[in-house]
Amino acid sequence: MNTQKPLKIGLIIYPDMTQLDITGPHQVFSFFPNTKIHWVWKTLEPVKSNGGLTILPTNTFSDCPQLDLFCVPGGALGQIKMMEDEDMLAFLRKQAEHAKYITSVCTGALILGAAGLLRGYKAATHWAFREQLALLGATVSKERVVIDRNRITGGGVTAGIDFALTIAGKLYDEKTAKSIELLMEYNPSPPFGVGTPDTAEVDLVEYVKMFAGELTAESLKVSKQVGNNLGI
Repeated sequence: MNTQKPLKIGLIIYPDMTQLDITGPHQVFSFFPNTKIHWVWKTLEPVKSNGGLTILPTNTFSDCPQLDLFCVPGGALGQIKMMEDEDMLAFLRKQAEHAKYITSVCTGALILGAAGLLRGYKAATHWAFREQLALLGATVSKERVVIDRNRITGGGVTAGIDFALTIAGKLYDEKTAKSIELLMEYNPSPPFGVGTPDTAEVDLVEYVKMFAGELTAESLKVSKQVGNNLGI
């Protein structure tokens, strides 16, 4: 993207989000040339993630400038609340009217969906919540990063880095994106190789589903209700 004005990126945060969903992309975005990053929430009070990490917003919904790109993170406990938070949904809809790119990581896609911003778009999210996208009018994808017109969505948690590097290549060029990847020494080699249900043992997948069962069930309930409210 060639522009003399700074690229305005908004990282939309909220209580009980999963911090890596947004701090992973932030690390990549921080290498972008001529870019201003805004941390956005309802107030300027510290926002605590579901793991206890605290982030200070730089802008509120009311004073945030029009963003060129905004990203919504996931985090089931907080995400469920945000799917029914009218302040959040109204802000996303308003920004989406003129934003060049509307993006998310993990279950942040369900928040975009609740705002009506994924209807008719192909999208990704965390594998355990994937099928809920269809309830919000999206076409479900198993890809780690999905680009559908100006919607860019990443899969669960760690996919945020792949997602942001993909954006680097789209906004700038391949050399810029490759340089950032190399600077970050992004060369993942997971010690167990079970990061997706496709590579994990069946009993491990079932165990994780059971572990997250209450949250996925509550998210499913809200997704159905929100989908009905949207007329989907």
